Amino acid sequence: MKQASGQTSIQLLIPLLLVLFTAIAFAYMMPRLTTLQTFAFGGGIIFLIVCLASTEIALYLLIFSMLLSPEFIVGTTGGASLGRGVTLRVDDFVILIVGFSWLAKMAINKELGFFLETPLNKPIAYYIIACLLSTLLGTIFGKVQFKTGIFYVLKYFEYVLIYFMVANHLHEKKQVRSYLWALLITCVIVSIIGMAQIPEGGRVSAPFEGEGGEPNTFGGYLVFMMCITTGLFLTAVSPRAKVLYGLLILVFAVPLLYTQSRSSYLALIPATLSFVWLSEKRQWVLLTILFVAVALPFLAPKPAKERVAYTFFEEKDRGLEIGGVALDTSTTARIESWKNVARDWIKHPVFGYGVTGYAFVDAQYFRVLIETGALGFFAFSLLMIRIFRISRQKLKQASEPLDRGLTMGFVAGFVGLLFHGIGANTFIIVRIMEPFWFVTAMVMMLPDLETQKEEKAEGL
Repeated sequence: MKQASGQTSIQLLIPLLLVLFTAIAFAYMMPRLTTLQTFAFGGGIIFLIVCLASTEIALYLLIFSMLLSPEFIVGTTGGASLGRGVTLRVDDFVILIVGFSWLAKMAINKELGFFLETPLNKPIAYYIIACLLSTLLGTIFGKVQFKTGIFYVLKYFEYVLIYFMVANHLHEKKQVRSYLWALLITCVIVSIIGMAQIPEGGRVSAPFEGEGGEPNTFGGYLVFMMCITTGLFLTAVSPRAKVLYGLLILVFAVPLLYTQSRSSYLALIPATLSFVWLSEKRQWVLLTILFVAVALPFLAPKPAKERVAYTFFEEKDRGLEIGGVALDTSTTARIESWKNVARDWIKHPVFGYGVTGYAFVDAQYFRVLIETGALGFFAFSLLMIRIFRISRQKLKQASEPLDRGLTMGFVAGFVGLLFHGIGANTFIIVRIMEPFWFVTAMVMMLPDLETQKEEKAEGL
């Protein structure tokens, strides 16, 4: 009884200390803040209280903030990084607050645990350690600015932190369905915003991405979400559900075409073909793919066709020539950067130059190789292989339509992102990685949720 009383006292003491600390911080900061900053600070405190009260609400807020939160540059890197921007977004603070609230809950309830045991724990740890080690060594040898390098490594950890927060919080199947619909609704909103940009001309991008925008990022995100929706469409039992998912696919496809993102167009091909291999309705899937392939040259908007044609057939600004075909200057610049990586990697083959320790490289695999060396590239490859293998196992184990659709769409979307990474830094782009790791957690937890359901039924 004394032990229980002591534990209860500790559980009550920790929240009181947090409230006291917050009150002191607020009193200290108030005279030094502008009116806008005061409201922002007060909003952060309210949000922290909401997170402490309900992680469920916090995760919904996180889903909508993934694509609908503005970003702002807080600095730039220098030296070898050639002025790479350092940005923060609203969801960075959301993740920070949710993570802090989870730590507070863990301190109160020891049974919660922060890092739930999952099949991806070890490969995630290996990759983060490799990034951290190479960055610290890069700092020692003058290749990396310490604050910038650590900031980027923390950003990488922030993405996987989403994975652990979701995995820890999932307990029931209805949560998966609710989160999935929140993700789809978010994608509908940003797709409509994207379509509203079409009359303006230029390339379509996600909202709140500054003047230039990032169409390649938006395209990769849309490819991933289209695959999730296609998986749900193929496994849906209700005709009404099939119609709904089909309409969503069309809504997502329109802004994708207008992103004029060649990396996304490339990613869509293997992602779509993956459904022939994954789906039990492979004959219908193959016929649909063939029909779309034949019709697409006639249905695709002019900007999309011109963007693809520019790569090989545009007469102006020709660059590198491969097999008698002259490539455009943008593609040429990418290939030249790959050659530079191959040339410079041998100078630091094991640990690389450190995260942000080398000039900007717009290709995931070459960037991992040059920044983290063979060690980091091996850890990254191990993580990618483990995600693919485990998600394939989950698909074989899945029995319910929702589970099969979500997992099938995830595998196809993951294949698409792997190809998207040839021409973009896909697996470190925040607007792609946040929804990716959120869905990854749901896929990894599905069988466990089924087991819990069975055990509960047996207990009744």
